[in-house]
Amino acid sequence: MSKIPKTPEQIFQEFADDFKKTFGDELISIILYGSAARGEYIYKRSDINFLIVLTEQGIMQLRRALLLIPRWQKRKVSTPLILTEGYIRSALDSFPIEFLNMKQHYQLVYGKDVFAEIEIQPEHLRLQCEREIRGKLLYLREGYLNTHGKSYRIKHLIRASLPAFTSIFSALLYLKNVEVPPSQGQLFNQTVDEFGLDSSLFEKILKLGENKLKLDSSQLNQVMEDYIEQIRKLTKIVDELNS
Repeated sequence: MSKIPKTPEQIFQEFADDFKKTFGDELISIILYGSAARGEYIYKRSDINFLIVLTEQGIMQLRRALLLIPRWQKRKVSTPLILTEGYIRSALDSFPIEFLNMKQHYQLVYGKDVFAEIEIQPEHLRLQCEREIRGKLLYLREGYLNTHGKSYRIKHLIRASLPAFTSIFSALLYLKNVEVPPSQGQLFNQTVDEFGLDSSLFEKILKLGENKLKLDSSQLNQVMEDYIEQIRKLTKIVDELNS
């Protein structure tokens, strides 16, 4: 039970059996999402993310799963996202980016394919994109000031910002009716092209995120200032998008 799987598929049956045994008929679905579903799983580095859909009665009995969580965390399985079908339907207008990202890249492990039935409304998606980008712009500005201009802090801030922009960029491409690429690099390149952003800057940002680029302190500070300016520009563009 302690081995980290070399591929997510290696644990599907065992994971599903554990939750079927624990919740029985209250278990509706088990769905793989996140980097593993996008084909970006890295052995011993990536976490494995599952969505578990329970009935309304089942989700009131989460105590049943308490012993399962730490056992599976030892095998690089994150604490599952546990929802009901009713919650998913009612939350599509509040969290369209999150559910869109799941719907675009997922793998049904057990039970009902709940994502086959959901539809993301463009107006809800555009509003959340604008809200998220504005929030991330404030985050970058404040975060940059808190780096005190130190190189290692700037690199940490850039790396920490990438997952959020990966989700936002995916949603923005969906709004433009552009096919969303599976890899982060392709996704950033496509978004930069579609929205007229600085391609050379985002190439540096991705390389810094992967620790594949060395810049001195002055260069890093310039990258950070340019990064903030590009996100400010994107905020204006999204504000003017027709939903």
